[in-house]
Parts: sequence; C-alpha cells; structure tokens
Amino acid sequence: MTDTPSRRQFLQLGAMATAALKLDHSALADAVHPTPGRSMIDTPFAATKDPRFGFIGVGGRGTNLLQWFLAQNAQVVAICDVVPEKAEHAGQLVTKAGQKAPELYTKGDHDYESLTKRSDIDMVVIATPWDWHTPMALSAMENGKHAAVEVPLAYTLEDLWKLVDTSESTRRHCIMLEECCYGYTETLVLNMVRKGVLGQILYGEAAYLHDLRQEMFSSKGEGLWRRAFHTLSDGNLYPTHGLGPVANYMSINRGDRFDYLVSMSTPARGLAAYREANTPKGDPKWIEKYIDGDLNTSLIKTANGLTITLKHDVSNPQPYSRINMIGGTKGVFADYPPRIYVDGQEGKEEWGTLDSYKKEYESPLWAKEGAMASTSGGHGGMDFIMIYRLLQCMREGLPPDMDVYDGASWSVPAPLSKTSVAQGSAPVKFPDFTRGSWNKRNGCSI
Repeated sequence: MTDTPSRRQFLQLGAMATAALKLDHSALADAVHPTPGRSMIDTPFAATKDPRFGFIGVGGRGTNLLQWFLAQNAQVVAICDVVPEKAEHAGQLVTKAGQKAPELYTKGDHDYESLTKRSDIDMVVIATPWDWHTPMALSAMENGKHAAVEVPLAYTLEDLWKLVDTSESTRRHCIMLEECCYGYTETLVLNMVRKGVLGQILYGEAAYLHDLRQEMFSSKGEGLWRRAFHTLSDGNLYPTHGLGPVANYMSINRGDRFDYLVSMSTPARGLAAYREANTPKGDPKWIEKYIDGDLNTSLIKTANGLTITLKHDVSNPQPYSRINMIGGTKGVFADYPPRIYVDGQEGKEEWGTLDSYKKEYESPLWAKEGAMASTSGGHGGMDFIMIYRLLQCMREGLPPDMDVYDGASWSVPAPLSKTSVAQGSAPVKFPDFTRGSWNKRNGCSI
C-alpha cells in the first residue's frame, strides 16, 4: 500500500507483524473453532448487472488489478491509498476508461474505513501489505460489502478464523485473489484430473520458488515491507500460489481436506549474502537479522490419505517455479516446463507434451476468453481470466469458484509451518474452517 521509503513505516509494520505472530501460538491449538456459523458454501452472489468496486491499495499490484477490472467494464467508484500520488494516478486510469472520477481516500492509514462505509460499493478489492488484509476485509464485510483480497488471505490463524466467522455472520463473501488457479495449464490439468486421465490421485507437489532478492531490497514497493517478515519467524511465508491449484486437483474442501503437516527449513543465508554484496555499510538494513530459512519444505497429509510436498524459497538465485505436480494411478503431470506421462503412452518412460490433450480438456473460460486474456497481460492471462470469472459470478448471481474456506485453508500453512519448525518438525493439525462440511459438495466450479 505504501510506496514512500520510510524507516518509521517499516518499523511500525515489523511491530505489527511481531504482535500478530504472538497470536499464532495461542490460536494453533484451536483446531475446531467453537463459534457456530451458517456456512457460506455454495452461497451465490446477489445477481448485480453492474457491480461497483472500491479499491484499497493501488501500488504495483493494485494498479494492475484495477486496469484488468476496468478492461472488463467494472464500475470503480472509490480508491484508497496512503500515498496520494498513487490514488490520483489510479483515479486518472478510471476516467480514461470513460467512467466518472472516483472518490479518493488518502488521509492516513485508516481512511479505508471511510471507503468501506459508502453505500454505493458492492465489493472492496484489497491489494495492500499482508498485515492489513484482515482489518480491511473485516471492515468491508461489516459494512455490507464483499471482500476480494490479495494473497495470502491473512497471516495468522487467529485472523483467518476472524475472516471465516465474519463472512458467515455478515453473509458477505471474502475471497482470495489466487490467480494461479486460473492459468491455462492449471485449468487444463484440472479438467484432465476430473475426467480420470491420471487415474486415482495420490500425491501432489507445489511451491513458490522465486528469486525476490532485488525486489525485497528495493527502497520502494514491496521492499518497504516484505523483507520484514523474514526477520520475524521461520516457516513458509507464501504458500498459496503453488498450493491453490494442487488443492483444486485434490478436491480439497470438496470431498477431502488438509489434515496435518510437518515442516522444516534450511538455514537462513540468502538474504544476508545478498545484503553483503549489494548494500552499503551503514544502511539501516544492516541491523536486520534474517531468521526465515531460505528453503522451507512442508509435507501435508489429507484426510483421504493423499500427500503434498510444499516448498518456499524467495532468497536464492533460481528459475521461477511453482512445480505444479499431480500424480495418480495412471500417470503424472509436472510443470516448469509442462510435461506428462500416462501409462501406455508412446516413448516408453519419456515425458510427453500436453498438446494432444488441449482440444478435449481446455477450460471453457480459456476457449472463450483466451485470446483476450493472452493479449491483456497478467501472468500469461490468468489475472484476466480470474477477474472475468469473478465478474461473471457477480453479474449472474453464481457462487464464487473459491470461497473464504479455500482462502483460509490455502493460507494457513504459513502459521502452521512456523509452529512445526519451532517444535522440531512436529506434526501440526489443520483447522477445519468448513466446520465439518468439507465432504458435502463436489469439486470447484472453474
């Protein structure tokens, strides 16, 4: 949300994250939340021909989201950012799209509360630093708006339960904007899994392997806040990009659920080495101590006995990968690059391509909107498809593809992995955010 270099802001965020971290350990024993709630599973949006949006946070990611919403004729009525120049630039994008100038909210950290109290907004889009996701989403729902939140949905178990409880009590959706579930390959493979191409599913692998050292040491954008989390705890700080698609392949919260995990980390060396090579002595960054292990590996067991290997490393030089592997009794798919092996295929034990599967298993969303998505940018078009589908669900009165329970389930490995690592890789149980309803519906509707 902030884009102005400020040591004070960085330290304030660190203090907030430290306080939030303390909540993890008091809440982790609460595997079954006692508060009863009326489930949001399969709850449709109220059909709204022209849904109206407010945006909180229009830095790099927020501005990109705004542009993709505007490209699909979404009505934007209000914008909030603590940096006035960012809000003003976003407002200009709205007017250039032929819409009325949006109201701007730039009067400090809590001016978003004025935005969420407006009566002319249907959904609030939140693209801010992680610690702000929960208070902003809560404010949106408590004021009658749906919330669409950047990843991760929240950073502590306590906050995730707050979002689930509030979504149920207000009857407003709180969805996580996990674009990786909408990629061409991910939706293609999801259809193949549904049709049994890989047989009965047994295991998956997921990751976020991304060299973010330069970005995290920048004096703008995510460099102002993201690095702080590496000084606070040791675990998987960012699980959802890789885990979301694999969870869909396995019908998590739709016939299966995450049961428990064990987690371990390597030493924390990458960020300190990068600082040594690139940061002048005397820079405030030199007082930081990085404790998050460079590579965190977690093993997840599901209620139905499936396994997932989940990895996180943003501190070392490497090609980008989410691994995106799913295997079953008839074959296996793995990504980066995409390749498949199905029992009996030509080439003996060599990988094959997906080419022969595309015609039969391509997602209807990509078949219809793929050309536009591919030319509109956004991680190969997946952002465009995600927003197209969200707007379609709102306009036609459909349930969202992924709900608050999915966002919470995919985000919670962050606090759970910290606890497991701190306890010598001890098993840690997942909470059941669905309160026992995980086996009462079919697969996601992408």
